[in-house]
Amino acid sequence: MIQVAPSILSADFAHLGKAVADVCAAGADLIHVDVMDGHFVPNITFGPMVVKAIKPYATVPLDVHLMMTNPQDYLCDFVDAGANQITLHAEVEQDLVPMLQYLRSRGVKTGLSLRPRTPASILENYLPYLDLVLVMTVEPGFGGQEFLITQLPKIALIHGMIDPSKTLIQVDGGINDKSAPLCIENGASTLIAGSYIFGAPDWAKAIETLRRVND
Repeated sequence: MIQVAPSILSADFAHLGKAVADVCAAGADLIHVDVMDGHFVPNITFGPMVVKAIKPYATVPLDVHLMMTNPQDYLCDFVDAGANQITLHAEVEQDLVPMLQYLRSRGVKTGLSLRPRTPASILENYLPYLDLVLVMTVEPGFGGQEFLITQLPKIALIHGMIDPSKTLIQVDGGINDKSAPLCIENGASTLIAGSYIFGAPDWAKAIETLRRVND
C-alpha cells in the first residue's frame, strides 16, 4: 500500500491547525513537516513550537524532515513536541549514528535524506539504524520545484540495498500524478506532496490519485 504524506509547507499558514485536521480527514497517511534553518538550506520554516501546536490536530503520525546544519541540538525538542518520525540529512558533518540511536531510544522512527547530488552509497553504514530513506527529487529548500527524473535510478538502487519489510523509501519533490508512478515503479513506498494536494480543489481526490496511480 502506497502511503501519501501531504507536506504542510504548501498549506495555509494562517490556518495550519485546520489544514492539518482537514488533510488528515481527506486520507493522509502522514503529515510531513519540512524544518529549514536558513543555513543548511536558504529558507526558514517551522520549529518545535509549530510541531507541538499542530500535534493535537493530527490523527496520523507527524513525519518531521530536519534540513538543519546542527540537528543534534534540537532532536529532544522535536521529540518532546510530538514528532513520530524524524529524518536527518546524510550530508550534515556530524556523527549520525548516536542521533539515530537516540531517536530510537525515544520510540521515534528514524530516517536519512539524500540531496540529489548525494550518492546512495552513503547509506551503507547507516541502514541498520534506519526505518526510512528519503530521496529528494528536487533541491531541498523550496516547494513547487520540478521533479528531477535523474533521481529515479537512485531510488531503484536504494530499493536494492534495503529490506523493504524494515526500511521504507520516501520521495519528496515535484510529486504529482505524472511523477508518482515513476517513483513507485522504482521502489518508492511513500509519496510526499505539497502543492499537488494543497493546491487541489479536492484534497481527498488528490491523495487517492497518488495512492492509486499504479493500479
